[in-house]
Amino acid sequence: MAVRDILRMGDPRLLQMAQAVEAFATPELHELVADLIDTMRANDGAGLAAPQIGVNLQVVVFGSEGNPRYPDAEPVPLTVLINPVLTALSEELEEAWEGCLSVPGLRGKVPRHGHLHYTGFDQHGQALTREVAGFHARVVQHETDHLWGILYPRRIRDLRYFGFTDAVVSEHIEAAPENNSK
Repeated sequence: MAVRDILRMGDPRLLQMAQAVEAFATPELHELVADLIDTMRANDGAGLAAPQIGVNLQVVVFGSEGNPRYPDAEPVPLTVLINPVLTALSEELEEAWEGCLSVPGLRGKVPRHGHLHYTGFDQHGQALTREVAGFHARVVQHETDHLWGILYPRRIRDLRYFGFTDAVVSEHIEAAPENNSK
């Protein structure tokens, strides 16, 4: 339908708790989902949450296959997830690089659960339930964080692993000394 402007880190709307969707299969919800998908694809995103385009509802879209921002990631099916509930299936956290359309030009190493179960609804009100791992699990956690007002930099444990995409070279960062203070 339309490519919308994406809010950037610093906009207070990105820090709000999103409201649950109460009415499904409405023209407004279908338009929102279409706009989210169009905006995500136009920006080579792996996912996008409604709060990122200024809509304070618990709606996320995600999906990735052959994404130039994540060339080595396994495919994730295009998914509309509304009112999500995530349950970690393991306490083990995996760290990997993430970026965000609301934090353009930056990447950070973020710990996430590697295996989880999620439930929610699609835009028609049909129940959705999946058990996922790997990149799929990472993407759904990243996108649902937006619904709770959390941007990925808040999850970074070590800021040595946060920087501009064109300056972050994993081999260089991996070799960084533990303590850079003098």
